[in-house]
Amino acid sequence: MTASDLALPLRRPNRFAALAVLILLEAALVVCWSAGFIGVRFASDHAPIFLILLWRSLVSGLVLLPFALTMGPKIRGRDVLFQMLLGALAMAGYLSGFALAIGLGVPTGLVALITDMLPLAVAFLSWPILGQALTGRQWGGSFIGLAGVIIASGGSLDWGNVPLWAYGLPVLGTLSLALATLLQKRSAVNAMPVYQSLCFQCLSAAAIFSVLAWHEGGVSPVMDRGFIGGILWLVFVATFGAWSLYYLALRKSSPARVTAILYLSPPVTMIWAFLMFGEPLSWAMALGLLVSLGGIVLVARARPVLHD
Repeated sequence: MTASDLALPLRRPNRFAALAVLILLEAALVVCWSAGFIGVRFASDHAPIFLILLWRSLVSGLVLLPFALTMGPKIRGRDVLFQMLLGALAMAGYLSGFALAIGLGVPTGLVALITDMLPLAVAFLSWPILGQALTGRQWGGSFIGLAGVIIASGGSLDWGNVPLWAYGLPVLGTLSLALATLLQKRSAVNAMPVYQSLCFQCLSAAAIFSVLAWHEGGVSPVMDRGFIGGILWLVFVATFGAWSLYYLALRKSSPARVTAILYLSPPVTMIWAFLMFGEPLSWAMALGLLVSLGGIVLVARARPVLHD
């Protein structure tokens, strides 16, 4: 019996423990990601949407800035530029896409459905960016997950009476987030701690949102308890929680699995909105959740997912 034989029984429990940690991380990601929609829903009663996004990003970046400058590895200029690019794509691009669409009159349910196609966007872009072609099972799981979202949301969709090009905005926003996801996965800048990368991404997004907020009516915060409470919720739960967990999950797993997990966000958001705002639930939502879960399982089990 060799030393490697003695070590073999230890590897499987360690792998199970790592998988358990990954599942807990993904569960927390779904909750925090859903919290972002709830926070915007709450704060939107007190301020315009781009003003909310501006102060969410600015406060998040300023809170993290002292830690980013004084802790962790030395910051290089090219690393900061790369994180600013990710912030423009993953935060400003994604959030602006669906916010502008809603502002132009595209129904919120339809916007949510389009943005939930993120796993398909990642699958579409994975081969040219990462050189990773998805397996048939992963493609099938992604489409099943999408079918679950359609079942859950389809009954409430209304195409509305808005310009046709406005429907392309959430598509562009979703592709923007998918591109940022894959660039983050491919880049060697992954060595930068999450709090540093998130800091520069938030400040980059804040600069873009400041222009949009100014065009929308101004950049001054609303001195109202609802606005302040909504911003604090978005900063500490939806930004620090959701985006940190999102990037941590990307480092431990595949983009296909991480984005497929986000199919769980709409049902969680619906339940949360029911409890907080009394928004209606239906059997279609429950059925859609079960179908999406089946698709997620297919994507997650298609290939080994744990990374060192």
